[in-house]
Amino acid sequence: MKKTNNGFDRNAPTKHTRHLNAFTPLAAALLLALASNAAAQDASQSALPSGNTKNLQAVIVTGTRTQNRTDSTSLSPIDVVPASALQSTGTTELTTALARLIPSLNFPRPSATDTTDSQRPAQLRGLAPDEVLVLVDGKRWHTSSMVNVDGTIGRGSSPVDLNTIPLSAIDHIEVLRDGASAQYGSDALAGVINIILKHGAQGGSVELDGGKYERGGGKQWQGSANFGIPLNGDKGWLRISVDDGHQDPTNHGGVDIRYPQLGEKQVFGDPTVSQHNLFLNSQYDITSNIQFYAFGSYHARNAISDELYRNPFGYSSSVKSLLTALYPDGYQPLLQARSTDQQFVAGVRGTTSGGWRWDVSANYGGNRVSLDTIHTANYAFLHDFGYTPTQFFDGIVSSSEQVADVDIAKDFNLSWLPNAVTLAFGGEYRRDTYQISAGDPSSYYIGTSGVSGGAQGFSGYSPVNVGSWSRSDVAQYVSLETNLTDKLGTSFAVRHEDYNDFGNTVSGALAARYDFTDRFALRGSVSSGFRAPSLAQEDYSQIGSLYLTPSNTGPGIAPGIYQTGLLPVGNPVAQLLGAQALRPERSHNYTVGAVFNPIDALTLTFDVYQINVYNRVVLSNTLSGLNKPVVVDYLAANGITNVAFSSAQYFTNAVDTRTQGGDLVGSYRSDFGNAGALQSTLSYNYNRTQVTHVAANPEQLDALGLQLQRVTYRDIKGLLANSTPRSKLILNENYSLGHWALNGNLTRYGSFTAYSNSSYLLNQTFSPQWVLDLAGSYNLDNWTFTLGMDNATNSYPDKVIAANNNNGTIPYSEFSPAGFNGRYYYTKVIYHW
Repeated sequence: MKKTNNGFDRNAPTKHTRHLNAFTPLAAALLLALASNAAAQDASQSALPSGNTKNLQAVIVTGTRTQNRTDSTSLSPIDVVPASALQSTGTTELTTALARLIPSLNFPRPSATDTTDSQRPAQLRGLAPDEVLVLVDGKRWHTSSMVNVDGTIGRGSSPVDLNTIPLSAIDHIEVLRDGASAQYGSDALAGVINIILKHGAQGGSVELDGGKYERGGGKQWQGSANFGIPLNGDKGWLRISVDDGHQDPTNHGGVDIRYPQLGEKQVFGDPTVSQHNLFLNSQYDITSNIQFYAFGSYHARNAISDELYRNPFGYSSSVKSLLTALYPDGYQPLLQARSTDQQFVAGVRGTTSGGWRWDVSANYGGNRVSLDTIHTANYAFLHDFGYTPTQFFDGIVSSSEQVADVDIAKDFNLSWLPNAVTLAFGGEYRRDTYQISAGDPSSYYIGTSGVSGGAQGFSGYSPVNVGSWSRSDVAQYVSLETNLTDKLGTSFAVRHEDYNDFGNTVSGALAARYDFTDRFALRGSVSSGFRAPSLAQEDYSQIGSLYLTPSNTGPGIAPGIYQTGLLPVGNPVAQLLGAQALRPERSHNYTVGAVFNPIDALTLTFDVYQINVYNRVVLSNTLSGLNKPVVVDYLAANGITNVAFSSAQYFTNAVDTRTQGGDLVGSYRSDFGNAGALQSTLSYNYNRTQVTHVAANPEQLDALGLQLQRVTYRDIKGLLANSTPRSKLILNENYSLGHWALNGNLTRYGSFTAYSNSSYLLNQTFSPQWVLDLAGSYNLDNWTFTLGMDNATNSYPDKVIAANNNNGTIPYSEFSPAGFNGRYYYTKVIYHW
């Protein structure tokens, strides 16, 4: 039940009573589907990841509940990425590795953007980071508790942090590039990333990685191990993965052109990160037909991000002498985020004598981030007390998910169909929680002097931000899958969900594939989907305060304490400014593709898609000027007299978008006999997102006469559309000869545009960028030695134009898909058994 927040009464949402009759529409749909020969849900055709031979008979588990669907017979596009491909990329970050292998995945490296630096969001097919569902061994993985509120790709989202999952624990990854809400529920608008863990007691490895950028710092190291232990002979096993690593910050900041005598003070680059991982995976045979399984993880990360440098010439006159004594050369605040992630999944699965497959599981996951601002000051505190702390505890944000699943499936042989029909159905209960805890009073202290208050860099969460919220959801699904003929495969799925904060939703999916010959097939799918707004989007607030005096207020504006920042949609002030209870996003997905295998060594796939997203949840523009008399009078007339605002923003279902694109993947293997073998892969993605509809500006805003726009030009043209590259091409060559393996990966990132709300003259389109990664490995008995260079040609993106580079201190764009760190040298040593 939702709690009162921000000092205002907030009505808890009405709980919906749930009964077994929720299965009624699904049962009707099932009977109808059986009567009309519709078939079960699948999803996937495999695109070969870089540098590895494609196994055309690899059995997939994502998007299908049959036991024999392979990547070569799937109905929808899917990338199957083995662990060896992830290891060949040279990075220790899972998301970075995927971005170098999958052209439809975008993973920029923003800087000076608070915690977004260390919990970076990734996009699939140009959609929002929280519009892709992440599974681990088929079980839903928890999301981050932090909200990306800066002007970066994925602004307003709280996605899964894939980099909390160690590479050493992964066997392979299946990336379903198709909407899958009907199979898995919320968040699967762009697709599904299913991380398949290593299983069994056999084999293991110990690895040590180290590297450094050619310039700008960034030295890194990581040690990892993965091994299995048998349990009670051959009845079970426990697999353990551990890793421990550290990266130094990088710095590509510039000199402030106004004060060149200060030198280069702004640190602009990757944060300092230390992290530790423990991942366990286990299985035990209770009987020959029943298994107990459990897996879980604990991840701890300590990240320190650089904020904007404060130069001594900008010190407030009222505290200048005190600040000069404390920081004579200026200072750069640092934001320290201590993040812990935990996940535990346990379940029992088995097969009955009648052929029914069943799986019952419970799942808990959560993220907790404790924030501190260090090497900083609170000017108001300094003014009023003559001193200031230089480190502040800013508060804690945390989120969790608890899930219980029941999945049942069976293959039926019907006399009137040539192939078996797989029937699958099940249910899910899910409970989400979200919480914000306040920081130390000194972190948000403002006083009454008019001097800027709150910790510089990141002001702490105050009592008006704190709260604890929860919601629950009950879901049921059913799916059918079969080959109606030896050439025609079909699938059908429908899912019903009931949330206690916004009600019911139903999603459906239909897919088919026709094999004209053994070497050529056409496939297509159509589906509807949804994404429930996260509790963070409903309830997160980041409200700061300031005291305005006659000297810094405009005419007619009374001096006093004014609040500013992000308001939850249930806040009465937000509602008086046009905020409404958030609704779920809805989507229509269409995909058509072809699979062509003209000769055994060559495989080609091509898929085009369109994704329409309605009621998309976005973060509004900052609504300024709320301390003007017309707004103060309007709020007072509606009962808001105990608080005043200078600016505010909130989440809103304000736009519809259309994403159109295509994926092309070609794989060719050349066998030169004694001269070795060459695996070649060419993959390409074109992706274009447009805002097709913007909801009318709220009447409340228009009536104030301040020309405030809830959604602005920068969002419509940039953050939701053209600030992501439209195209990405990856050419990979992997050559092996005896003990040697050589890998080259050439990536072309298409152009993108950064938009400005100030003037279209400040928009900047960035040129395409080519990045070449090279690595060579030597295998000796159980050892593998690797030397590599990422970005071997030392390619950098275009520099930001002078009008947008913060007086020369921030020379590169945070939207750059390849980052701006330049050439990276690394080495790896692996012992495996």
